[in-house]
Amino acid sequence: MQWRSPARAMLWALIIVAVSAKSALAQSPVKVFILSGQSNMVGAGKVDGGSSRWGSQFLEPTVSVYEGQYDPAVDYDSLKPLKTLKLDKFGGTEPTPYPGGGVQVTRGSVQVNETGVYQFRPGYGGSMDNVMEVDGKEVHRKRAGEGAVRVDIKLEAGKKVPFKITYFSNDANGLGWIARMDVPGALSTLVKQHGMYPYLMNEQGQWVSRDDVWYKGVVTAGGSRWLGVDGGRIGPEVGFGHIVGNAIDEPVLILKTSQGNRSLSWDFLPPGSERFEHDGKVYAGYKESPLSWEKGADPEPINWYAGKQYDDCFSAAHEVLDNFDEQFPHWKGRGYEIQGFVWWQGDKDRYVEAHAMQYEKNLVHLIKTLRKEFKAPNAKFVLGTLGQTQKENAAGNEKFILEAQLAVDGESGKYSTFKGNVATVYTNPLSQGGASNSHYNGNAQTYMDVGIGLGKAMVKLLKLDNE
Repeated sequence: MQWRSPARAMLWALIIVAVSAKSALAQSPVKVFILSGQSNMVGAGKVDGGSSRWGSQFLEPTVSVYEGQYDPAVDYDSLKPLKTLKLDKFGGTEPTPYPGGGVQVTRGSVQVNETGVYQFRPGYGGSMDNVMEVDGKEVHRKRAGEGAVRVDIKLEAGKKVPFKITYFSNDANGLGWIARMDVPGALSTLVKQHGMYPYLMNEQGQWVSRDDVWYKGVVTAGGSRWLGVDGGRIGPEVGFGHIVGNAIDEPVLILKTSQGNRSLSWDFLPPGSERFEHDGKVYAGYKESPLSWEKGADPEPINWYAGKQYDDCFSAAHEVLDNFDEQFPHWKGRGYEIQGFVWWQGDKDRYVEAHAMQYEKNLVHLIKTLRKEFKAPNAKFVLGTLGQTQKENAAGNEKFILEAQLAVDGESGKYSTFKGNVATVYTNPLSQGGASNSHYNGNAQTYMDVGIGLGKAMVKLLKLDNE
């Protein structure tokens, strides 16, 4: 007797294939991308208007103490307090101490000087566990062991509105921060008011993180967490990480190692680079010091050498990868594969003519050296140009740098070995103004769009764009 039909047999075969594929994917190596460069790679895109300690915005604050421990079912406004204390200092660094001895509720008025959208961040440490209301609207709630949920509120200049903070534990004080959330160019403004990058927030208006892309920053680009918006500034890693994360089935590690105010022709000079001469001066080769000296002179070394930043940044990256299981226990045993390098730099080189003229040679050497050093000969390389430099009217040192960056693109034809594995993203159309030395005025759209552009270029090189 036939115990199963051909259709059922086919279904079981498909299920087995799917399970096998999922199991294989679960054990496949983590895909690694190493990002480096100057301060714009570190990141200066504003997340919001910047928070500041509150104080003068709050009028006639008082704290009332009620018997017992916090009970969410109790209406404390209807109870008579055990005691009430006027808070002469509210906010700042040394607010008037709270009395303790029961449930503590602070009341008063808020009055801002400028009409705008604001976010309130009451408390510090354990005192963050509270619920805050402004003008009858809940703007903050955090319970012990949980993340804070905050809601923005629009306030009018000069208009007094009531506020109330009810603390969930005895950890209570007058510390707090207030932030503008509608500053032009800030990420919060772009997402909440202009509907851009909707994947960065959930329906409750809270920043969310991916669970398949991990961010690890070293040197000045610190942090270790699932990729998302964390802190007051972003770099291109956010947009880049979302693009490559969407294109790759395996988990992704974004490893960023970067430092501001560094040049490729001096601080980041790759190992093996030789000294060169320009306009009567000798410029240092790798491990030499100082930066330059008159030809024929006997130079006095300084406390820095050519390539010091290269050594610091990439040795820090090696340390992370050499201790992969310890650094990323959630991926223990999986191993990793370096898929690509991303480079956004060039600002400091434009201040020294010799460095700008040498930029192309050093950039070619950097690409080859990184692949060799990290034993990743097939890793793709993507770089971004300086946002303020236009192809049509570039001049002087900026022209040297732009031409060098465009020359290494595999499609330029100048370096045949880079075809299909090196791409340059022309970032001028993506920049919202400002320049590399002013961090593009902190405009988060510039950082997001440059990151997205770098990510798309990387995905295309990896042939994951399905085109």
